[in-house]
Amino acid sequence: MNSVIKPLGDQGIRVELGNVISPLINQRVHQLVEAVESSKWNGVFEAVPAYTTVTVYYNPLIISYELLKKRLREKAQQLLSSVAIKRRKVILPVFYGGDFGPDLEYIAKHHSISEEDVIRFHTEPNYITYMIGFSPGFPYLGGMVDKLTTPRKKNPRAMVKAGSVGIAGSQTGVYSVDSPGGWQIIGRTPVPLFQPKEETPTLFKAGDLITFQSISKKEFEEISLQCKNGTYEAAVL
Repeated sequence: MNSVIKPLGDQGIRVELGNVISPLINQRVHQLVEAVESSKWNGVFEAVPAYTTVTVYYNPLIISYELLKKRLREKAQQLLSSVAIKRRKVILPVFYGGDFGPDLEYIAKHHSISEEDVIRFHTEPNYITYMIGFSPGFPYLGGMVDKLTTPRKKNPRAMVKAGSVGIAGSQTGVYSVDSPGGWQIIGRTPVPLFQPKEETPTLFKAGDLITFQSISKKEFEEISLQCKNGTYEAAVL
């Protein structure tokens, strides 16, 4: 594995572990993050994973760029002989269609399949959370079947409700907060993805596996009430 290491400003360094989005490269990304965090190098205070890169933030007055670059290259090389990481799996309930999934019908017609097929194709995979971004707790997910690949909306909505599940190109994701957005919305989860007052404010983290589970409107309302009462526990495996 040939890594490319470059400076990012005067307090960051970026390690590129590949140039395509794939489960294998993303596994290496998270292995490198774990390796950096466990090393506890003096002067290094954060390692941030993305699709194919790890960005490490550091204090140049404590550790030099050249020394950190050398250590990161050594860690990246060690990943060649490392074993697969264990990923956390989260099952996310979703009510598809209706007012919560206004673009479900469009996607079905776009691919000449039924709405039931869209739901089936969407709930079958285990998705990898490649990165968290756009808004706090928003998971960018890879692994969607090609049959559902659909362009973004030409005219984004001014407001998309938190919990909305969408498709954009070959990716799927879940809106963590109310915000504008151009993804094709096919459903909504009653489970909050971002709770800023909690000790762990986001439900997902980069590297998680996510599976969507289709639920009824009644189940949506029941889970929503449990979430408000603080009695709902996310299915984490």
